Amino acid sequence: MNEKSGPAPVYLFAGGPGSRSGDGDPALARAIESCGVSRPTIAYIGAASGDDKRFFSMLSGYLRSNGAGEVVLAPTAGKRIKLDKTKAVLESAHLVLVSGGDVEEGMEIVEERKLLPFLRELFDAGKPFLGISAGSIMLASQWVVWDNPADDTTASAFPCMGFAPVLCDTHGESEGWEELRALLKLTPEGTLGYGIPAGAALCVHPDGAPEALGGPVHCLARFGGRIVRGADLEPR
Repeated sequence: MNEKSGPAPVYLFAGGPGSRSGDGDPALARAIESCGVSRPTIAYIGAASGDDKRFFSMLSGYLRSNGAGEVVLAPTAGKRIKLDKTKAVLESAHLVLVSGGDVEEGMEIVEERKLLPFLRELFDAGKPFLGISAGSIMLASQWVVWDNPADDTTASAFPCMGFAPVLCDTHGESEGWEELRALLKLTPEGTLGYGIPAGAALCVHPDGAPEALGGPVHCLARFGGRIVRGADLEPR
């Protein structure tokens, strides 16, 4: 159990093809080391992928190669899951990982299982959270969905967990952050959004301050009715 008295930083990783090498990932190692114990136990939430076993196996191995100890699935998908078991896994772990897949489906499962208040309690008590790909977006404030994907006028925003008080997208650099731009169009003037390229990560500190890890993070903003690209957030 994490014994911190307040929220810990939230680590948002892009994931995506080609984002990781076999030489280890210093940013991921830093996130794992933030637990303050050697070989911490990680609870794995696979809601966005329906608890896909292949994703779980792949990420478990990569986490262990960067300093994690046991990686335990906290089941969320399927009709036969036992929420008491899921909550016990989450509560006993040193860190909670929210993995990738589909943001909307992942949030629907979290809400259907009524897990968000429990996860919020863990977060507020100091449990570290880490997201990868869609899991990073789920840990942020909002995301965008279309009634008709071919018609941007049908776009609307829906709430995510909000543990990281930012708007972000992951590994969408090849498309010019199309989805993040659509989300920002639905926000007030001056709203910022962060595009986390493959191989990079964003650490959001408890005061909301963002820190780029592993590479530059792209910054976009709604300004003058347009979405503009500002200076990248560079690693320290």
